[in-house]
Amino acid sequence: MFKGLRDKLKGFRKRAEEELEEVIVAEVVEREVEDSELIDASQVEIIEEKRPRKRDEGILGKRLKFRVLNDVLSELEIILMESDVALPVVDEITAEVKSELEGVKLRRKEDVGEFIEASLKSAIRGVLTTNPVDFDDFIARHEKPVVLMFVGVNGTGKTTTIAKIVQYLKDRGYSSVIAASDTFRAGAIEQLGIHSARLGVKLIKHQAGGDPAAVAYDAVEHAKARHKDVVLIDTAGRMQTNKNLMDEMKKIKRVAKPHMMIYVGDSLAGNDAVEQASTFNEAVSITGAILCKIDSDARGGAALSIAHAVGKPILFVGTGQGYKDLVPFSADWMVNRLFGE
Repeated sequence: MFKGLRDKLKGFRKRAEEELEEVIVAEVVEREVEDSELIDASQVEIIEEKRPRKRDEGILGKRLKFRVLNDVLSELEIILMESDVALPVVDEITAEVKSELEGVKLRRKEDVGEFIEASLKSAIRGVLTTNPVDFDDFIARHEKPVVLMFVGVNGTGKTTTIAKIVQYLKDRGYSSVIAASDTFRAGAIEQLGIHSARLGVKLIKHQAGGDPAAVAYDAVEHAKARHKDVVLIDTAGRMQTNKNLMDEMKKIKRVAKPHMMIYVGDSLAGNDAVEQASTFNEAVSITGAILCKIDSDARGGAALSIAHAVGKPILFVGTGQGYKDLVPFSADWMVNRLFGE
């Protein structure tokens, strides 16, 4: 999970630490050599050996050099862009790291790497902490039935994700009803039928080709009549460029009046997933996102970018194919995995 980005960040810390320490040592020596503007490596080595060691020596009071800091940050930008992190997020992370590093005073060489990593963690937490939504608290406090509507493009794992949410709710004592509002594909109705039978929940369905908004309406009415806690509405996977299907999705929203609009995306899609989430948010104003296949994601770009791009949080991440392979998402969860904690 995020192995590629994790390894790159680890390598970045090491190289940045070495580059900044070299500048720091050179400048400490430079202050001790009168009337000298340039010092070669041999001079630095000799003077460092002869100079008496003092308490807090090394980079006490050292202010990081603007030029070298920019070189280091340029490398960070490349690493993030290679990992499919959206450009605005790259800019925000590097700007935050730069603001923390500029003019900082450190007491020992060992502090350089630690401070760089701490700055990165802080910047990444910042872009991930976007209008957080406590899903469990929302379900617990909201008037029942709570209506959840799931949207996304084809093939992202939306139907399986709905089954995982049903299991998640079941484990917390909530009853559910599923609405098979993807009437575009007969296979989607069959797939939901298998999941609902395994999970022991009611599936509301019509014939393939029927009105998806009518299915959603019937599911909500069934939940009200049977005092069910949550309604989960599946919708047809659609490309964000398909106007007819997007209009149909808007109709389902008008009829079912969902309390949460949840975008389901494929983390492996990288920047495409970010663009898709932005389009769905513009069309129906999503509440949050769920990212599938994050266990196979080496880059991490979508996870770092979606919340920032749409201003809505990531609610869960899918970590496998099992019903329990769903993890509530948080900034700390992401940071811990990126830095190997």
